[in-house]
Amino acid sequence: MADTPLFRVAQASDVELFLDFMEALYTLDGYGYDREKARAALKPLLGNSDLGRAWFILDEAFVDEIYLREEYRGRGWGKRTMAFLEDAARELGVRALHLGVVEGNDKALRLYEAIGFHKHTSSFLSKWIATDFSKPPSKPRD
Repeated sequence: MADTPLFRVAQASDVELFLDFMEALYTLDGYGYDREKARAALKPLLGNSDLGRAWFILDEAFVDEIYLREEYRGRGWGKRTMAFLEDAARELGVRALHLGVVEGNDKALRLYEAIGFHKHTSSFLSKWIATDFSKPPSKPRD
């Protein structure tokens, strides 16, 4: 296990590893997960940087929504990851970062507030509109 994170942009060849991390995150947050649907959405992103970017933290972590395996939490990796993302976004001309935190994930919320993110009095709403895929069922968060 490394003492400090190293970063690299995810590539199309990383899709299966990326899907493994997505499944772990969705399970942690209680979201439904369908690997084939996730693959269909992820492949274009990893194959075309005009659609966005996704990074790996080398040595066992995933960056998209933010996910660190438990053994890496509490070691400063979250702060370093967010600093890296801020720098990368700034280089791309991004002027603001926004993120969501699943209700009950108080550690993540405290981290984001400590590094300057502010809560807004709004609600994040979703509506599943796809007709070619059915929505994976959500699972209750432990």
